[in-house]
Amino acid sequence: MSGFPILSLMLAVPAIAAIACLFLSPQGARMTALVATLIDFALGILLWTNYDIGGAQWQFVEYQPVFGRFAWALGIDGFALLLIMLSVFLMPICIGASWRSVTNRVPEYMAAFLFTEVLMIGTFAAQDLFLFYIFFEAGLIPMFLIIGIWGGVNRIYASYKFFLYTLLGSVVMFIAMLYMARAAGTTRIPELMAYDFPAHVQTWLWLAFFASFAVKMPMWPVHTWLPDAHVQAPTAGSVILAGVLLKLGGYGFLRFSLPMFPEASGQLTWLIFLLSGIAVVYTSLVALVQSDMKKLIAYSSVAHMAIVTIGLYAFNRQGIEGAMIMMLSHGLVSGALFLCVGVIYDRLHTREIARYGGLAINMPRYALFFLFFTMASIGLPGTSGFVAEFLSLMGTYQVSTWTALICTTGIILGAAYMLYLYRRVVFGEIKSDDVREMQDLSGRELWLLAPVAAVALWMGVYPESFMAPMRKDVGVLLARIDRAAPPSDSKPTAGKPAAPVHAAAEGAH
Repeated sequence: MSGFPILSLMLAVPAIAAIACLFLSPQGARMTALVATLIDFALGILLWTNYDIGGAQWQFVEYQPVFGRFAWALGIDGFALLLIMLSVFLMPICIGASWRSVTNRVPEYMAAFLFTEVLMIGTFAAQDLFLFYIFFEAGLIPMFLIIGIWGGVNRIYASYKFFLYTLLGSVVMFIAMLYMARAAGTTRIPELMAYDFPAHVQTWLWLAFFASFAVKMPMWPVHTWLPDAHVQAPTAGSVILAGVLLKLGGYGFLRFSLPMFPEASGQLTWLIFLLSGIAVVYTSLVALVQSDMKKLIAYSSVAHMAIVTIGLYAFNRQGIEGAMIMMLSHGLVSGALFLCVGVIYDRLHTREIARYGGLAINMPRYALFFLFFTMASIGLPGTSGFVAEFLSLMGTYQVSTWTALICTTGIILGAAYMLYLYRRVVFGEIKSDDVREMQDLSGRELWLLAPVAAVALWMGVYPESFMAPMRKDVGVLLARIDRAAPPSDSKPTAGKPAAPVHAAAEGAH
């Protein structure tokens, strides 16, 4: 596929379809959006099958100067490939989930989702600093509209909170980008990843990028926008928000913070571990007392994304690969859990846990899928969640025993709140006639959940399929950050290079 602009094509297909949707009938907009997202998924499979594992770090590169230093520069490595595949896999499912539940301003709704797909793929594929920023920030706009127009009762409050939280952090990041472009004399991301900024400057740059990525993750204590956004968003909005948009922060750490500012990353690892440890315990305890299903899953997302950050900052192969698998697993499983909530919300129009009970009696297929995703969320062996948590915590244990111990409590608490949720919703006696009359999964809903379950099981049984594309990129990243790896079970000493842990991680791997 040398010379074929497949990445530009993957951006063009949903962009053209989004514009077309605005001029079509509701049913025509639904069909156009579904066809466009399926075409992009097919192009994603073509991208996957033609990706040369072990080949050049950057593949499918497109470069076209626009003006000055700004260029239309696209390309992917293994990290970007996996996150693009997650995006194009979930998007047709989101369109299918909205097929009947959204009846108001359908053409605009479908266009908003298609533009979201354009911006997500563009963020992962961008190789120019400012092109990345445009895609990264523009992704706020369609999600702001999706929550604010098609959301729940408090949608205006939730949409503005989401927008302001994520925008304010990114303003600081943009200032840092301007400095980086001037200091390095380039806006090409691959060149910036190899550029050595002065150590004292790295700290300020790292903090500037952290202000944006921490909100996107979201990390404690800047996570409060997420439960409100999830509760008010329509089902498909919650799926894409949890499935892909939260991963932009983790991708940012991988693409910018770690390779571009390795010394600062090593010196501030203690901050990441501290905030992540608090997030795992605190948000898990908060999830235990929730009465709204969406809010419970939203708080669980904060805890799971904290496992991502500790894995990334373990500075070893297991931690980074585990963090990446966690992003993929959480994108699938959390998105599927929101789909499960949407299924029963469409029937009873409430998310209150107390209104349900006994669904295993009249919705056995639903109970089976809900059970599988519940078990994947708490890391049952054989599911994607187990691989992700095991690798992340193994990598963290090599660096900080206490951090690994604290974050392991998240697995225990995760089992507590997820099984407690499942018991109250699925088991027991049916309490009311409207619950008794609820129908089991329709054919459309079955086709939405089954592919996600299949991929989550595939990832749990044979994770090598997902680890192989990124293995060389992890090695390149480790070679870059080894000099700043934090010493085991202690905070890095400011101003002094820490002892590398890469060799031990390679041997264990």
